[in-house]
Amino acid sequence: TYYVAKVKESCAFIGDGMSRIDSLEESVHGRGRDLTVQDEVHFGVYEHMAFAKLVPGVEGAQWTGIITTIACEMLRQGKVEAVVCVQSDPEDELSPMPVIATTEAEVVAARGVKPSLSPNLEVMQEVEARGIKRLLFIGVGCQVQALRSIEKYLTLDKLYVIGTNCTDNGPREGLETFFRESSENPDQVKHYEFMQDYRVHLMYKDGQTCEKVPYFCLPADRLTEVIAPSCYSCFDYVNALADVVVGYMGVPFEGPDVPMTKHFQYVTVRNETGREIWDMLRGTGRLVEEATTRSGQREAFVGQTLETDDDVQLGLKKSNPLPRWVGNILADLLEKVGPKGLEFAAYSIDYHVLRNFLLTYRKLGKERTFRHMPSSAKKIVEQYWDVVEPRLALRAGGSTKTEWGEGLKKNGVSGEAKDIPGWAFAIIFAVFLSGALYLSVQVSSFLIYGKFN
Repeated sequence: TYYVAKVKESCAFIGDGMSRIDSLEESVHGRGRDLTVQDEVHFGVYEHMAFAKLVPGVEGAQWTGIITTIACEMLRQGKVEAVVCVQSDPEDELSPMPVIATTEAEVVAARGVKPSLSPNLEVMQEVEARGIKRLLFIGVGCQVQALRSIEKYLTLDKLYVIGTNCTDNGPREGLETFFRESSENPDQVKHYEFMQDYRVHLMYKDGQTCEKVPYFCLPADRLTEVIAPSCYSCFDYVNALADVVVGYMGVPFEGPDVPMTKHFQYVTVRNETGREIWDMLRGTGRLVEEATTRSGQREAFVGQTLETDDDVQLGLKKSNPLPRWVGNILADLLEKVGPKGLEFAAYSIDYHVLRNFLLTYRKLGKERTFRHMPSSAKKIVEQYWDVVEPRLALRAGGSTKTEWGEGLKKNGVSGEAKDIPGWAFAIIFAVFLSGALYLSVQVSSFLIYGKFN
């Protein structure tokens, strides 16, 4: 579109990149995030956070259809004239196809996540050409950042933005590779989610069958190319600039008998516009909300996950996927002793920020990495400095704590790094598995060294 002329000031991966989030949060939400509040460091500016689902849900939705219902209600009530959303390509249901939906039927046809890169912004020129003045845009963080950057140039009277969480996305071909490497029936998989039971839930096209694969059974070294290069430099997992964000990662796993279509998600309402949207959804009488919860400690999990993954990224170790039965035992144990609820979400955010920091630093160098990162990401890096610093030295030619610590302070972030007790969990598992010595040794080895002996 002709908005490409604004790409240097809007793209999340060019120039100042995602550091623009800091100023855009103030213009969109009326304030920036408070970096003294840990939940805002992780989840962004918010007025309200809750676990939520719809009863009854939307038939055929991946979850209970919260986003689909919001979009339909906004059209029904005349709040918007159109919705930018993503349907599936008629010739390939796994390929995303952005559309301008003006009817509820067109919105319902877009229900469900399309887990591959989608050019949602390419329809914005058509929005203007059709004279649409009140618009709902549904998208992921990098799309929303670009949209917010050009919002002042749009001819809209009102823009509403619903966001979803997003990490480690990739092209259509990468999605096919992921299904082939993770599923026993890759041709049957329609969508998936990394759940808090430490398993990937792969939902089949029949809408009933769900294959569950422990994280530890995935061949990590064969999946690195599945993820788009841009996603390795993303620091906006939580969609910081949307009015309302709907996602899964912050909700405790409700048990093996509760399918996604009846499971809670977590919702972040960021501003006055988001409050308007959420109050409208409450008015349907179908919304069930619960207070957010959290338990456990994420720090040691973050440190060990980062070190294991980074060794694979650097080619220092080869991933050794576990047999399913061993992976299931380990997943069951982690579900009991690991972080839950918002603490699990914080674990996932911390890990991805640290991983992407290391990769961006090695690729772009210190100055460009500083320029690209939002303040919240710098804060997280600093909190884990004792884990991050030795990883930098593996590839970055001897960067020192003093050098980076001073750089972080100059960029507006302060505080002390946490000492991560990396093998505390080996002790925990030894207690849990004391009746099975061999398996205990193997699990401890996996947690400490990233592989089984």
